[in-house]
Amino acid sequence: QVQLVESGGGLVQAGGSLRLSCAASGRSAWTYVMGWFRQAPGKERAFVAAISYSGGTTYYEDSVKGRFTISRDNAKNTVYLQMNSLKPEDTAVYYCAAKASGLRTISGYEYWGQGTQVTVSS
Repeated sequence: QVQLVESGGGLVQAGGSLRLSCAASGRSAWTYVMGWFRQAPGKERAFVAAISYSGGTTYYEDSVKGRFTISRDNAKNTVYLQMNSLKPEDTAVYYCAAKASGLRTISGYEYWGQGTQVTVSS
């Protein structure tokens, strides 16, 4: 079992930055592929980014490439999502997720956090 707790959401103006954190706990949490997803009002939850267990490989959804950076600190069992140049369309609840393998497959995530709200004003 892996428990995930997100933090760092908030209200920011367009063009601003936020850094989300996801603290993982549980057996072998550091060995999991970690991902970030988001769900905007009235829309389905969508993939944002993922990172391999070592942190050496990352994968992004096209609309966030060059603006968002996913990283992890396995010593702290924490995954981050640095979000720069934020746009109003980035407004959503952001979720952290974990799975055993399959970095480039957006399905198969076994564990989910409770989500953190990000609101970008224009």
